Amino acid sequence: MKAITIAPLGTPGNTTAAARAAILGAAHVFLQTEQSLCAAWLKKEGIAYTSMDDLYDQSEDFDALNRAVAARLTQAAGDAVYAVCGRMGDAAFGALLRAAEAAGLQVLTLPAPGYAQAALCALPEPVSLDRYTVCTAGSLPAQIDPYHTLCIEEVAGALLAGDVKLALAEYYGDAYPVWFCALGKAGYAAKRISVCELDRQPAYDAACCAILGPAQAEELPRQGVQELMRVLERLRAPGGCPWDAEQTHLSLRGPLIEEAYEVLDAIEREDDEALCEELGDLLLQVALHSVIAEEQAAFTLRDVTTGLVQKLIYRHPHVFGGTQVQNSGEVLANWEQLKRKEKRQHTTSEAMQAVPRAFPALMRSAKVQKKAAHIGFDWDKAEGALEKLYEEAQELQEAMAGTDAAHVDEELGDLLFAAVNVARLLKRDPEAMLHAATDKFMRRFSRMEERILQERGSMEGMTLSEMDQYWNKIKQK
Repeated sequence: MKAITIAPLGTPGNTTAAARAAILGAAHVFLQTEQSLCAAWLKKEGIAYTSMDDLYDQSEDFDALNRAVAARLTQAAGDAVYAVCGRMGDAAFGALLRAAEAAGLQVLTLPAPGYAQAALCALPEPVSLDRYTVCTAGSLPAQIDPYHTLCIEEVAGALLAGDVKLALAEYYGDAYPVWFCALGKAGYAAKRISVCELDRQPAYDAACCAILGPAQAEELPRQGVQELMRVLERLRAPGGCPWDAEQTHLSLRGPLIEEAYEVLDAIEREDDEALCEELGDLLLQVALHSVIAEEQAAFTLRDVTTGLVQKLIYRHPHVFGGTQVQNSGEVLANWEQLKRKEKRQHTTSEAMQAVPRAFPALMRSAKVQKKAAHIGFDWDKAEGALEKLYEEAQELQEAMAGTDAAHVDEELGDLLFAAVNVARLLKRDPEAMLHAATDKFMRRFSRMEERILQERGSMEGMTLSEMDQYWNKIKQK
């Protein structure tokens, strides 16, 4: 079977022996571009080749270019070698594989030396290579680790350099130092620039590299979850913060609830700045619990996120599987069924028992009612629940006429439970509704008090009836 061999060209003088032997022994040599200094030795040694430069000029976009290159390679008579500068891109390689398969040809790829190693050797100052990442400008990692040395190859143009700059600024900031390495006849020349200057260099080609040394946490203007965990580990380590070191899962129960309520408060006030801060405080609780658990060899933050991702995928079969849904109601019904299956809850009673008793009472009652509603034990409309509310109010009134305090407590609880049912069937959050009612009461009371003080100087000695008259005036306004 005829074959097309991909032979990567290294920097001048650094082409591998295997690539050089393949080129020298080939019946047909195709060259990606003769504009690159990496290819200068082919012309110097008189090797005959066909350049793809004309296809670059003729093609409207990269997809068309990749198809044209693949067509030229597969139409060659006999075996061929394609000499590429650096590595062959995924899109170009995919186009060649498809064309080769259609033509009954084999594609072989020789190891690529890459540009990063030569660029690293050209730096006037050494960078740490204990841990380093090599990638191309067109395929940056989804998550960049700023504590590793990062070598970015093939910064081939200003637009691509601009994309790289934006990605790096998210982790390192604009002022972080970068070694920009450009290839010349004598090899790589490296100059030190900042991240924000990456797309302002006088010239680019496929051999250009950007190299960033490992950062210290205090150097980074923007921090991620990884930095948060490092800080917490330091705070709980010997010589860190005594308060942080003393915390346990149990001692952090109160702060966790407080932070959650502060997030809710920021949401209700529609204060984005406060919400950002409060979400950070809530994340701190999650991170602290994870650090404590890791110290006890129980679980890690990655275990937490792994479980969460797996749960989301499992409970969204209409997104990640073949399940079809018509609306959000069906989504919630599927979610509940999958949740019960996942938690091995065989009855509705077991699902009710699984609702944490530590929930606020209004929230817990609404959750329990929803469990019953999933099997049809529910009113069709809120009006039915409202009639039950009137019934419970009457029963409370009758209990209050007696002397049994426990019976009064029971009927009062039933009344509150019935009120939650009405709110739920109206698709309202009873917790939020009661908060709003409390806020309204406080506003009206404040205005009533202010008016009384203006007119009478004091509320002392006023009867409820007198205060009620002011209340009604405020309410009417």
